[in-house]
Amino acid sequence: MARFRPEPKNVEKVVSSDKFLVSKTDTKGIITYVNPVFVEISGYTEDELVGANHNIIRHPDMPRTVFRILWQTIQQGEEVFAFVKNLSKDGSFYWVFAHVTPTFDTTGKIVGYQSDRRPVRKREVLSTVIEPLYAKLREIESSQGIDTAVNYLNSLLKEKEMTEYNQFILSLY
Repeated sequence: MARFRPEPKNVEKVVSSDKFLVSKTDTKGIITYVNPVFVEISGYTEDELVGANHNIIRHPDMPRTVFRILWQTIQQGEEVFAFVKNLSKDGSFYWVFAHVTPTFDTTGKIVGYQSDRRPVRKREVLSTVIEPLYAKLREIESSQGIDTAVNYLNSLLKEKEMTEYNQFILSLY
């Protein structure tokens, strides 16, 4: 049976400055925990979220390149930061500044991931930097593939004399 995918609408839900959205997943991205703020903003019930793949809230405006970098980074045991546009159940969207970290067991093995998301402080960064960059990455992905889009992003970082994606994202926050 096909999973429900809401039709994106051009309606933004702005995350309140005093709110934090928290979710936890297993190593495959299956949600194991969500806080009440995440439930409220996403529009899904806790029962709809827990057990679902985290991509249930993936907005089609998000380039796959960003998620490839995110997954590669956390699977190496490192934290990652990203500006993320998510899709609510009603089709509206919301922007967050995400901090994703691996969760380890007592032996140091990665057993899951936690994402703590907060509102975007500098909203102008979205329209002047992030949205144009994400549009360009999606364009490259659709015409030349994700590997070319990753190479484009790495070239952009090199031009900015930055060695990693987190450095770039944190410079914007």
